[in-house]
Amino acid sequence: MPTLNVASELYTADSVLIGRYFEEDRDPVPYDSISHHVLNALIATEDVRFYQHRGIDFLGLVSGAASTLKGDPRGASTITQQLAKNLFKTRYAHSQGLLSKIPGIRILITKYKEWMTASKLESRYAKKEIITMYLNTVSFSNNAYGIKTASLRYFNKLPSALTINESALLVGMLKGTTIYNPIRNPKNALQRRNVVLSQMEKAGYLKSNDMKVLSKDSLNLNLNYQDKKDANDSYLRAAVERWLDKWSQDNEIDIHKAGLKIYTTIDSRMQTIAEDVVAKKMEELQRRLKNVWGNDDPWRDKEGNILPGFLENHARKLPLYSALMQKYNNNEEAVFAALKVKKEMEVFTWKGMEKVNYSTMDSLKHYIMMLNTGMMAMNPYNGEIKVWVGGINHHYYKFDHVNQAKRQAGSTFKPFAYMAALESGMSPCDKFEDKPVKIEFTNKKGEHEVWEPKNADWSVSHREMSLRWAMARSLNTITAQVTEAVGWDRVVDIAHQCGIESKLESVPSVGLGSNDVSVLEMVRGYSTFMNAGKRTEPILVSKIVDADGNVIASFKSEQKQVISPENAWLMTYMLRGTVEEPGGTSQALWEWDLFRNNNEIGGKTGTSSDYVDGWYMGVTKDLVTGVWVGCDEQSIHFKSSATGEGSKTALPIYAMFLEELYKHPELGVTFGKFPEPTVAITKDYKCPSPRIRVETPSDSTETEDVDHLEGLEGLEGTIDANSQEHTEHPEQK
Repeated sequence: MPTLNVASELYTADSVLIGRYFEEDRDPVPYDSISHHVLNALIATEDVRFYQHRGIDFLGLVSGAASTLKGDPRGASTITQQLAKNLFKTRYAHSQGLLSKIPGIRILITKYKEWMTASKLESRYAKKEIITMYLNTVSFSNNAYGIKTASLRYFNKLPSALTINESALLVGMLKGTTIYNPIRNPKNALQRRNVVLSQMEKAGYLKSNDMKVLSKDSLNLNLNYQDKKDANDSYLRAAVERWLDKWSQDNEIDIHKAGLKIYTTIDSRMQTIAEDVVAKKMEELQRRLKNVWGNDDPWRDKEGNILPGFLENHARKLPLYSALMQKYNNNEEAVFAALKVKKEMEVFTWKGMEKVNYSTMDSLKHYIMMLNTGMMAMNPYNGEIKVWVGGINHHYYKFDHVNQAKRQAGSTFKPFAYMAALESGMSPCDKFEDKPVKIEFTNKKGEHEVWEPKNADWSVSHREMSLRWAMARSLNTITAQVTEAVGWDRVVDIAHQCGIESKLESVPSVGLGSNDVSVLEMVRGYSTFMNAGKRTEPILVSKIVDADGNVIASFKSEQKQVISPENAWLMTYMLRGTVEEPGGTSQALWEWDLFRNNNEIGGKTGTSSDYVDGWYMGVTKDLVTGVWVGCDEQSIHFKSSATGEGSKTALPIYAMFLEELYKHPELGVTFGKFPEPTVAITKDYKCPSPRIRVETPSDSTETEDVDHLEGLEGLEGTIDANSQEHTEHPEQK
């Protein structure tokens, strides 16, 4: 029995089908799942004596030839012979021997093989099994193999629900899947369907009056199934394929042919919430970016100058450019003239596909100016990834911004510097002065360098600040001092231990997020904090079931203790500080309904130089989430912190996502406090900060006007650090 190439199916953790992998899109069904109208139409058209012969119908050969001469065409091969041809590819070159090279002999040998194989099939399988195998193997065009895929593709229903006319249409396609394709050639398909209806009448499956009525009906296609399966071109489907690449090689299993059921850890409901939030917010951010630049070209260098030839250089990478260069004999001037010719086309927008009158250069500019995003949410205790949003549209932007893209982390990286401090013996209450910093060091080339980091507002307060408060305020001056105190090599080591696998340059600025990392790495790193210091490997696939229903693989997260449970808990307490401390950079979260029932949230904003990248990392008792926003082209970005910093781009996506999650407690993400420490906390951490008023918290990587209203130092030590009474709410500002 040959093995069919059967599509594998991709499911969420809650058993929602979200994609398929196939070379031949086939999903076999049993006999009792096929409408009897399909069986009748097939037998009447292809093999009217199917139940009388044993694989080879010699009488049918003679009567078929005679009928054809009379204008009543019937196939000469039996259904069993056609099955033999489909299963064993008898007419392909690899099935031919030396005798096939002799003129006139090849077809005789091929026919003999098909007869022999058909005879063996008939001796081993019942008629029901044969006709079922046949309907599961045949092609119906548009990469639809088998009756189930075809019925879904053309009528959006299962094969058991097919009507007489629908069955006749599909069976009629078997004579020529291209010429009788109802999408490409509806007139031909209609004529062929009526021929099948006529054959069904002659075979006694239809009454004459019924046939006449049915033949007047239209095709009544329902192509909506394709729209539902747009997930087949999704970041998630592609991510799982990459995820399983090594497993497939190690086990010599091709997921495109094996008919597997692959279950991911994704929750379909959480994924839908995330995708809806991203679509809503990214539309707003795209409009904001467009308003920022107006009609000006946005591609700029560090000094704000337009990059010469920027769009032209991107045009030269297009396949169309190469084709036009050949057409115009390498005359680039003529090529660009052609690329600037306007024509009717459709482009992707957040309002759907929009008809525009664009040139190729206009279209290129449109797509290159689109903001993109990456978002991932994970259970920090078992590593199960619950949400994976790799970008804005996989059809137009294939690059995955969760684990393929790496961007400068900005201030979201600072917790690793503070974790290095905790691991070196410091406590959240240890204090550093917010003062000018000058660090001299020798670079890798042996050259002497001086680095003088500045705060976001280009000022210093000369205030003694606890580590918790300094991290909450995202002060570059204190982060730089902390990094120098523990050593930048140590910061790199801690980041790697926690889950950052990208190469990190060990330089004084490492604590400020000067290196490129992925969203997945950052989520894994922050999950180490939440999971009592255990590094938890993210898992995207939970189990794989074969075509017979056997679980052939299951996956669990690998965990390793990499930092002390005490310091991990202290870091979660410090992350809460960005919400609770005066001037904390996450205080914008108070604008959403997130703090019922004494709920606790921690997080960190991040913005890279020139507002190229906006980040937010959020942690709750149930979930660790990372969000990145930016353009794929780093020369295109916002102009100011008011429009482009992480608290204005990525944080709102996180807040809207979490707010919607909290409306559905059945999903397992609920209000509540962070987990209690699993070990005794010996370090001092209850050190309330003085209540100063800060107009606009910043993630401290870009210049921003911040108004410090001094005073209230007398309150220090009198406010419970675990209460929210010392927190600056938006309405208090």
